[in-house]
Amino acid sequence: MATIEVTEKNFNEIADEGIVLLDFWASWCAPCRMFGPIFEKSSEKHNDIKFGKIDTEAEQGLAQGFEITSIPTVMAIRDGIVVFAQPGVLPESALEDLIGQVRALDMEAIRAELANELRAQND
Repeated sequence: MATIEVTEKNFNEIADEGIVLLDFWASWCAPCRMFGPIFEKSSEKHNDIKFGKIDTEAEQGLAQGFEITSIPTVMAIRDGIVVFAQPGVLPESALEDLIGQVRALDMEAIRAELANELRAQND
């Protein structure tokens, strides 16, 4: 699967289920241009994962909403829950390792942990 251009309009339908990797980038950013081909190559290997690119210049609302302060930033979302976010260029091996870790997550445990945190905040 090739990468998808993610906008405020299509974000929710893309990120609600399954595994989604996002690349926050800008055309003027040299490290972003270095990471782009790595991200694209990975998207071609993993057809079951959605790979989205968010142009931080065009989609400032999304960048601000996720508090992106440095680009490129890679974010992993699984079943609508952000499970990873890190600025900087990831080498191909690190991106592949991240994909393996996101696949291995116990989402039931993560949902239970989030529910416990929410209850604790409301008490």
